[in-house]
Amino acid sequence: MEATQNEAQQAFTAKMQAKHITPLWTISNRIVMREPTPKIPPVFWNYQRDIRPHILEAAEIITAAEAHRRVLVLNNPTLKHGATHTLTCAIQAIKGGEVAPAHRHSQAAPRFVIEGEGAYTAVNGERIYMHQGDFIVTPAWTWHDHGKESDGVMIWLDGLDVPLVNHLGATFSDDYEGDGHFPQSRPPHDSFSRYSSGMLPLEPISQRSSPVFAYPYERTRTALENLRKANDWDACHGLKLKFANPATGDWVMPTIATFAQLLPKGFKTAPYRSTEATVVMTAEGTGKATVGDQTYTLGKNDIFVVPNWTWWQVEATDDLVLLSYSDRAALEKLDLWREQRANEPPRL
Repeated sequence: MEATQNEAQQAFTAKMQAKHITPLWTISNRIVMREPTPKIPPVFWNYQRDIRPHILEAAEIITAAEAHRRVLVLNNPTLKHGATHTLTCAIQAIKGGEVAPAHRHSQAAPRFVIEGEGAYTAVNGERIYMHQGDFIVTPAWTWHDHGKESDGVMIWLDGLDVPLVNHLGATFSDDYEGDGHFPQSRPPHDSFSRYSSGMLPLEPISQRSSPVFAYPYERTRTALENLRKANDWDACHGLKLKFANPATGDWVMPTIATFAQLLPKGFKTAPYRSTEATVVMTAEGTGKATVGDQTYTLGKNDIFVVPNWTWWQVEATDDLVLLSYSDRAALEKLDLWREQRANEPPRL
């Protein structure tokens, strides 16, 4: 607790501040708090109203080559850049015949496919053709480009750990010099064939991110439905699965955790909060989300932000599938992840 300073103490503090020194007793309760204090509010974007018409307009006024990445960034109103203090959320579109040229960067990128068919993401020369609901992985510092060979527009959500990596002062990036494509090194979906059968190649896997670059929505949905049969519902999560690195069982990326969640019609989760900041997208169904003091009506592809240490709960009007990503993976490695369920003390 900071005590009221007398004149001598005030003079001493002013003298120290002139030398860029701060007496700890004047600031201690502002830097070592009793519990986390979120610095961002919840935010909600209605896909049909706030996002889709504008990303389609962008597709008409600028090419993928001109933009390098035709992306609309969804910003938290309290931040210059970022949906949360650690994560960004953006919407990308590509049209038939376009290529978003290859580059690489220090940031990792989970992608959830929103609509369209026929586009691909290539990671280190391996093409992954994307379908609605698929979770696509772009590990940090891997060459990646996007393209679409058929007509129409394809749209997906890009999540990156840009604010976290920038805060740590560890940002690097590089553009590939060539025709836009990184050379194809393996057949399409090769990583899925190698690592997604419950078996692994004999050679060691040295990378920290998942060697699988695509988690098809069809398999995700099947896994959730199979779990539904067990009728083993968590009061705070319904049925919630993490996307996992098949080589280690750990998170798909070192800094970002990703999830798929099913709430059956009429299910209402108990209030829950944790130290992770989360971005959530509705993949199927309708419902209602209450985050802090804000309540949102959810429809397909709507997106909302849950700040760290903020109470939230979801009610499903009909079967509701949520895809989400958070900074939990990074927090766990730092031993900073904590959670609290309604009517329970924090699990510290």
